[in-house]
Amino acid sequence: MALYAVPPKSQPLERRLTELDRLRSYLARQLGESAQPWTGALRRLAAAEAAVASTSIEGYGASVEDAVEILAGGHPAQTPADTQRIIAAYGQAMDRVATLADDRHFEWTRQTLLELHFLVCHPQPEAKPGRLRDGAVYVTRGPGRDPFRPPDAADLPHLLDELAGWLQAGDVSRHPVIRAAMGHLNLVSIHPFRDGNGRLARIVQSLVLAREGILRPEFVSIEPYLGSHTREYYAVLERTQGPAYDPDRDGGPWIEFCIDAHLSQATERRRWVLTAYARHDFCVRIAAAAGYPERFVIALDQALLGLPLTNAEYRREASVASPTAVQDLQRLRRDGRLEQQGAGRSVRYVATPGLRQEWSSSWESSQVKAAVDIEEESVKA
Repeated sequence: MALYAVPPKSQPLERRLTELDRLRSYLARQLGESAQPWTGALRRLAAAEAAVASTSIEGYGASVEDAVEILAGGHPAQTPADTQRIIAAYGQAMDRVATLADDRHFEWTRQTLLELHFLVCHPQPEAKPGRLRDGAVYVTRGPGRDPFRPPDAADLPHLLDELAGWLQAGDVSRHPVIRAAMGHLNLVSIHPFRDGNGRLARIVQSLVLAREGILRPEFVSIEPYLGSHTREYYAVLERTQGPAYDPDRDGGPWIEFCIDAHLSQATERRRWVLTAYARHDFCVRIAAAAGYPERFVIALDQALLGLPLTNAEYRREASVASPTAVQDLQRLRRDGRLEQQGAGRSVRYVATPGLRQEWSSSWESSQVKAAVDIEEESVKA
């Protein structure tokens, strides 16, 4: 038994990969280590969106705002405790991906996959985190549709070793997006674990791309696209896999779908960046007009991004002590820029309707928005 083979190159796909590389190079310049002031907030938002999307595909629902809090160690009351644990575990697995991304001693092994599975599934003892499944399983596909039959349990050690070996050194001349997609397809089709195979496959895809060194894991993830196109995601997997594990089947449709996802996600991230520049400039003008210290821009920008701001986050981002953070946030509250929610340790701050309206009016009239709208129309065409 072998792995699904990488489809041969084609000019249409290569042209789309070239366009994707252009977008990714732009994002790398804007979101790299020489970060803009707003990069940290975008990183937290991207990580939360990925966590919500990946876990929602498997039935665990939460808001992006709550996911930001969960990934920061909080416990929002609106999200069930089991979902909080699943999202936190996903975050821990992605933290591990970030550390492996630039580890020059890293090697893909079967143990790597077992370790990542343990991290993502440790809140689920019934999934036997970090252990291969025993016996045969059938993957259901919905009412009236035939289930998928993965390989026998006896074949799993060999298949995972083969997959790890391919991830380490196979088809290295092919585009990283292609290799990442094939790693995803092979792992989810082998289905080596009782549960969490989809989450793990998506994490492996992100790790392959993060190892490329262009963008951080949260910025290369296509989880948000998969979460909003779950029906199409499952349909193309079904079309590619067929009724049972068969690596002789054509992986072309799957590759096309993944490139679509990456192009869509990269275009959306570019919109994020252009909007972030305009939003930051708006916050600088607000701070200057009110005579605020420059650090107030951090609080205003994050609140307008839609992320609830805590004292701890503001202290970290602005590099101030707790008493200063309290004074700053309360001053913005008194001035009608921020609203306070909760009490005690659960206090967080959000933009007031007035501040949001000011930003909305500024954005609607900006040349940046016009440029973004034109670009989006050209992408759709």
